[in-house]
Amino acid sequence: MQRAADRDARRDPRAPRGKRLTRALVGATAVPLVLLAAGCSSGSDDSGADSGGGKNAGASSASPSVSASPTVQPAAYRKLPGACAVLSKKSLSSLVPKAGTSGKEGNSNDTQARTSCSWSSLDDNGVKGSQFRWLSVSLLRFESDVTRGEGDKLAEAYYQKQIGDAQSVEGAKNAKAQPLTGTGDQATAVGYDLKKKEGAFKQQTVVARVENVVVTLDYNGAGLAGEKTPDADALAKSAQKAAKEVVAAVASANGDTVDQPAEGPSESATASPSAKPSTSPSDAKSSKSGASAKSSGSSESAKSPAADDKN
Repeated sequence: MQRAADRDARRDPRAPRGKRLTRALVGATAVPLVLLAAGCSSGSDDSGADSGGGKNAGASSASPSVSASPTVQPAAYRKLPGACAVLSKKSLSSLVPKAGTSGKEGNSNDTQARTSCSWSSLDDNGVKGSQFRWLSVSLLRFESDVTRGEGDKLAEAYYQKQIGDAQSVEGAKNAKAQPLTGTGDQATAVGYDLKKKEGAFKQQTVVARVENVVVTLDYNGAGLAGEKTPDADALAKSAQKAAKEVVAAVASANGDTVDQPAEGPSESATASPSAKPSTSPSDAKSSKSGASAKSSGSSESAKSPAADDKN
């Protein structure tokens, strides 16, 4: 009996240890489960946050900022007048008295961008020779373009080029250039002497810019077959007045008005002897050869006599 009781007594201390061990194992097992649950919960929150951030980033990249398209100031003038109609009958009768009112229109694929006209006059004075005159008007209009720039700036660059071309004609002598006022936005007159086989020519070129249009007026004269050489100053005065008239015609075609010349070109530019004796065959042949040498001067853009020599 006693021994059995002793055995039971010895077992009793072990019994609580077994229960404690069981509880410890259960608790130890529960800790990883809690940690695992916490990790899953944390991962779920992070995933949600990333997902939300991804949405915002996607929305931001889907709508990039739109840059403004390049623009340029529209050209002021949208049309050109007919080049053969820019001078009055009175002006033409003074500048080219034997040409009549109808000029020779130059070739152009677009007359609202480029147009030109020329007139040729031969005043035959018989044995005393003949007075020859040649007049050409060229108009060039520039449109504004986003790649090239504004129309008036393009016209200004061409205006400067035309002046340079007029000053660098091969064979020109005594060249002079002077700025003009009251003729569009910019204007320059270039004059020089040119010796040709037909005679001594006096050349006057006026280049003018009004807004986005460039006007080039060429006017030259010569005394043929013994006739006296025309006065350069008189030719220059006539050319400058005519250029003002052309500029006014360009402005009028676009609804603008500018001051027109008070009177036509100087009559002295085309003065010739009043006496007209009968023409000898040799003189007539010489005069007509001079006229034909200049009558082909018109082209899509006006040419000076020197340009004919080069070609």
